[in-house]
Amino acid sequence: MDLKTLYSEILNEHNIRPSHKGTMDEPSLVLRGVNPSCGDDIYLQLKVDENGKICEGSFSGSGCAISQASVDMMLDDIIGRTKEEALHLADSFMKMIQGKELDEKELEDLDEAASLQNISHMPARVKCAVLGWHTMQEMLKGGSTAASAHADHCQPDGACQ
Repeated sequence: MDLKTLYSEILNEHNIRPSHKGTMDEPSLVLRGVNPSCGDDIYLQLKVDENGKICEGSFSGSGCAISQASVDMMLDDIIGRTKEEALHLADSFMKMIQGKELDEKELEDLDEAASLQNISHMPARVKCAVLGWHTMQEMLKGGSTAASAHADHCQPDGACQ
């Protein structure tokens, strides 16, 4: 099996059978992420303990296969990590998706999310891949809580922040 086929299978698996899709009771943080240019719309929920460790995570909403799979992979990566570690992973993901080179450790830390590396060659799809990651960054940096924030990550012209 070639690498492109494997990456496609990973994306399809996370889209068709996401591990973290749903809602949770009493999340610590909730933030809505919207991509107005293509209609991706998610609610990201995290439970963070008193030590800043992400104990649980889920998402709900709708969007394309890439946005849904990417946020599911992201949750696989950040659950069990501290906020700082999660933000570091997000920085690595953003570098990768912008086409910048990552070292072997950074790619390994991204785990299955590294399978989205070739999205950097598809500018129209970058905004889909980064939606969950941007939402998580805003959430952890700003401490947004239920229904108190809304994040528009991409402009109507397709440019992502």
